[in-house]
Amino acid sequence: MLGTGKYRARLAGAFMGVLCAAAAAQAREVVPFADGIGAGTIVVRTNERRLYLVNGDGTAIRYPVAVGRPGKQWSGATQIDGKYYQPDWSPPAEVKRDNPRLPNLIRGGSPSNPMGVAAMTLRGGEYAIHGTNRPHSIGTFASYGCIRMYNQDIADLFERVAVGTQVYVMR
Repeated sequence: MLGTGKYRARLAGAFMGVLCAAAAAQAREVVPFADGIGAGTIVVRTNERRLYLVNGDGTAIRYPVAVGRPGKQWSGATQIDGKYYQPDWSPPAEVKRDNPRLPNLIRGGSPSNPMGVAAMTLRGGEYAIHGTNRPHSIGTFASYGCIRMYNQDIADLFERVAVGTQVYVMR
């Protein structure tokens, strides 16, 4: 028997938390991928809200992501130009304009930091592939143009790619 009253509720709550974390952790999967793109390349398909890391053997690791809201989406080719663990975050001018009460800086590791556990900046703009403090947003059109991932997924991707990795964002 699991116990009585509050202990049973705590155990049930803890069990559900583990199940939810396990479901999120299993969100990434290896899938067929035959687009003729080289191994190690990242492909983001905005309409699918998926990021693919191409393996080069006809497969890719597919991760669920959040992408730009309507009017905030972009497409093109770029490269990872920086990798940061527990990054500080300063809201870009457009975000600050829309949310003037935001602080000018949120330190890395803070629960209110929208970058999550890690970020990889993209050359040529203010965009990044990063974790999130809002995991419920994954699978939606939610950002100002950045690619959001579950924290466990950005940690996984962070270890698999290097600065200079080619990134293609497609609608």
